[in-house]
Amino acid sequence: MWIIASRKSRLAMWQAEHVQTLMQKNTHTSNVKVLGLSTKGDEILDRSLSKIGGKGLFVKELELAMLKGKAHLAVHSLKDVPMELPAKFLLAAILQREDPRDAFIGKQTKNLSSLPIGAKVGTSSLRREFQLKLFRPDLEIIPLRGNLDTRLKKLDEGDFDGIVLAAAGLKRLGLESRICELISKDISLPAAGQGAMAIEVLKNSALDENDILVNLNHGKTFSEVMLERRVAAELGASCQIPLAVYCEFNEKLQTFNLRAKIAMPDGSKLCYSEHSGDNPDDIFERIMDSLYNQGAREVIKAVLERQ
Repeated sequence: MWIIASRKSRLAMWQAEHVQTLMQKNTHTSNVKVLGLSTKGDEILDRSLSKIGGKGLFVKELELAMLKGKAHLAVHSLKDVPMELPAKFLLAAILQREDPRDAFIGKQTKNLSSLPIGAKVGTSSLRREFQLKLFRPDLEIIPLRGNLDTRLKKLDEGDFDGIVLAAAGLKRLGLESRICELISKDISLPAAGQGAMAIEVLKNSALDENDILVNLNHGKTFSEVMLERRVAAELGASCQIPLAVYCEFNEKLQTFNLRAKIAMPDGSKLCYSEHSGDNPDDIFERIMDSLYNQGAREVIKAVLERQ
């Protein structure tokens, strides 16, 4: 029997059950179970992630379950996975990416442009905050934590004029009708790994490089998100750093297009770089040189000093 560790949120369980179904098809057995676990990231909702420890709070309990032998693998939203994994773990597969864009859900308005002056917009992300401020400096950005259903409920109860969520989660849960606007990547560039699901295992375990998981890996998505995560890791990215980074691989031309933005949460001190080519190492170096030349190190230092 294979046991999948997952957070208990509705979206996380959907993702784990999706992997469960795929594994059952691959192994022609029903002997794959899902173990729902509560994580600190789910339990502490009165403070932003950047103030309580960052993305790792969503994965530590799942990793502990694998270390204790209670689970064989864990399924995550890749954007919740820290850029550097503990030494005993690895990402065995990245599934095909869903829509990576951010989505706007409005109370009475259908898009960001139509929001009234000074409208209240909820988001848990410093990345979204600085990009919203660049697009609409007048908006009041208010921290919004909780699972997807909780965030939608707060909007419906009138706490916000609009909220911004990942489109992928809404689509996976059949809530696409709630999306008022799929925000252009030119306005809100996604987070590293956004829209992709990751399978984490223990190194040298029964599932390490097992064909069951190798067959679930989507090569195009894997190459894209690994380049995104490389940039994020270089910048020390976590929930504390307002960083957007997105890569698209053109299969016809066999080229990568990589974009990255970093700024203060209010949108000031913006650093932006975009490069294309067939050599990911070269693109990475050019992106990093450009960001550093624009002052990315100073932005990171300033952001961390404010926390």
